[in-house]
Amino acid sequence: MRNPLLILDNLSKRYGRQPAVDRLSLAVEAGEIVCLLGPSGCGKTTLLRLIAGLETADTGTVTFDGREQTAIPPHERGFGMMFQEFALFPHKNVANNIAFGPRMHRWPEAEIRQRVAAMLELVDLEGSGERVIDQLSGGEQQRVALARALAVQPRLLLLDEPLGSLDRALRERLMIDLRHILKTVGVTAISVTHDQTEAFAIADRIVVMNAGRIEQIDRPEILHEQPATPFVARFLGYENLIPGEMAGGGCVETPYGRLVLPETAAGGDTPAPVTILIKPDALRLEPVPGGLVLDGRLTSCSFRGRYYQLWIDAGGRPLLFEQNRRPAATAGDSGRWYVDPGRCLVLPPV
Repeated sequence: MRNPLLILDNLSKRYGRQPAVDRLSLAVEAGEIVCLLGPSGCGKTTLLRLIAGLETADTGTVTFDGREQTAIPPHERGFGMMFQEFALFPHKNVANNIAFGPRMHRWPEAEIRQRVAAMLELVDLEGSGERVIDQLSGGEQQRVALARALAVQPRLLLLDEPLGSLDRALRERLMIDLRHILKTVGVTAISVTHDQTEAFAIADRIVVMNAGRIEQIDRPEILHEQPATPFVARFLGYENLIPGEMAGGGCVETPYGRLVLPETAAGGDTPAPVTILIKPDALRLEPVPGGLVLDGRLTSCSFRGRYYQLWIDAGGRPLLFEQNRRPAATAGDSGRWYVDPGRCLVLPPV
């Protein structure tokens, strides 16, 4: 990254003895959409507030466009913010909500009217300027909140769970719209979410946080296909994490025998404890060279729409798999299954 617009360097913030953000560093390019992803309490909202200036860091710096921000009050940083609750003014109509920021910045009224019209068009609410906030749907209120945040042309937009108050069906529809709007405007954005689907749909890069630190930063497709740690794998919903020991020659000893890894899998030749991630699509009905053999019992098979979900008890360890077709075995049957080494990853030990 040659000339990042935003640089966070060694940021820390503690509440009592507990670090909310712990020596965290991050660089963000102009025009990039970055999602901070992680469970509740991992520090993502605190980090967003440190960037905004709503919290003061114990250590470290926030630098934006080459200027260190510590001494700059939040209202003078020129950042836009959008919260989960939207925080719209119920006594103002849609147009006056959007015009609030430009009026606070003392824009000429003619420019304000032009900006409001442009924002209404951007969020697909043309002709809605006179509507009352209480008469809008949740999705429409979300669009108004976004239009208001963008109205003052911020160079950095900070979003805290922007879709969190919407139901799942509406969130699914608005995820793509939100990314399209941000890319159309070209604004640099940092969004906080605990929902991986939302992060995948919106972000150029995802920052997975854990206990105030960064576990992994990657593009959504790389993050999903190649989680770097057991924490990231579990957070993304992967269930099959088993202990292993590197045995040299790209081989790993596991509770189910020796796994011969393809060259694309992580891991070295030095003997060391590791964690093996067996992906849910790794299950095969025929032996695979270098793969594992599972002798176990099918404890559950359920239809999930696009696939069948199988739980197999292998040696007292439950393993989760997905199959496109219903298996011949039924719940309670014992049998032999096979694991494709090409759908396994070597991760650090737990």
